[in-house]
Amino acid sequence: MRKNSNKNRRINGEVQKVISEAIRYSKDPRISPFTSVMDVEVAPDLKTCKVWVTVMGNEEDRARTSEGLKSAAGYIRSTLAKELNMRYTPELRFIMDDSIEYAINMSKKIDEVTAKDNEARLKRGEDLTEEDSSLEEQEDE
Repeated sequence: MRKNSNKNRRINGEVQKVISEAIRYSKDPRISPFTSVMDVEVAPDLKTCKVWVTVMGNEEDRARTSEGLKSAAGYIRSTLAKELNMRYTPELRFIMDDSIEYAINMSKKIDEVTAKDNEARLKRGEDLTEEDSSLEEQEDE
């Protein structure tokens, strides 16, 4: 089976759904309720699986969730075996992904720069365009 085949994409999608549900219903208190499975990559031979996980919170939450996921890997793998009929049940390797937090921080920085730019324009006496004023109105709300 090729890495980017339709079959492999379907398998990745199903594995991601099952792992997400297993994490959601896991009873390990170390796993943060703000844990999301961002992506799953099952190897073509179905023996291994990389699971990219993101956790909203501070560094301590991420570390605790990482330990909890490593501890719960057996439970998650057994749930995967029960839910999906695959030749092999892959070994799970959890990888922390901070792309969502990075995107949120970048969005905040862009908003700050836009607000400062609008303030500078107002001080210079320039008229704001309709788009800029609608953005300013949204920020005021």
